[in-house]
Amino acid sequence: MRLTSQDTLRALMKQRGFSMDRLGRYAGCSKSFISHLCSGHKKSCTNELAVRIAEALEVPIELLFVNEQSAASGRIIRSQKVPA
Repeated sequence: MRLTSQDTLRALMKQRGFSMDRLGRYAGCSKSFISHLCSGHKKSCTNELAVRIAEALEVPIELLFVNEQSAASGRIIRSQKVPA
């Protein structure tokens, strides 16, 4: 699943009183992985981890993540120039 916004993740963590370490423990991943999501170094995670992060923060998963296949279908495809 692709994280929709690092800012939203950070804001929810702050609002709910979660450090990166605490969220990692609740979600079952490392503090460094949460750090990478927050900084944008990582942009996606497994479906299971996305569910656990959303549950820990008590928000709907759709607020934080989008299915990568859905994200791909929303891409703008630029047309190629075709010789006349």
